[in-house]
Amino acid sequence: MIRNSLFICVIFLFLSCDSNRIFDTYVAVPNHEWTAENSIEFSVEAKDTLSKHNVFIQLRNTDDFEFSTLFIIGKIEFPNGTQVIDTLEYEMADVQGKWLGSGYTSVKENKLFYKENIQFKQSGIYRFNLRQATRKMSDVAGEFPLKGISDVGLRIEKILK
Repeated sequence: MIRNSLFICVIFLFLSCDSNRIFDTYVAVPNHEWTAENSIEFSVEAKDTLSKHNVFIQLRNTDDFEFSTLFIIGKIEFPNGTQVIDTLEYEMADVQGKWLGSGYTSVKENKLFYKENIQFKQSGIYRFNLRQATRKMSDVAGEFPLKGISDVGLRIEKILK
């Protein structure tokens, strides 16, 4: 009886710690090789048009990732069809080459700001489309495929007052 109560309390504790999470989903990248043609899309239904939110891109990279910087083209399509496109640059390693993400294994998890303090002013489906645009300095065409990215995710958190 006490054991069951303790288990329920632990589960409740884990669930309550993440009460500001609105959306949190990952997509596995086949063979850990993200091609520029392989855009990753997330569909999010927004019902709350009053609250402010932070949007994060979440990445898991392995030691096969060869770059210290990652470039992503992010596109948001609003319920009315309007689109906003951003070119995003993220530092993935420090100057010594140590990964900035968290994790104790060879897979590092990165939580990267995408949009800060935004309001979903229209209720409906928002489509978030992410594609990698990383390239070597002398390469105009881009890196095909970008090795070492195992998962790409999107997380939306409600800003608590």
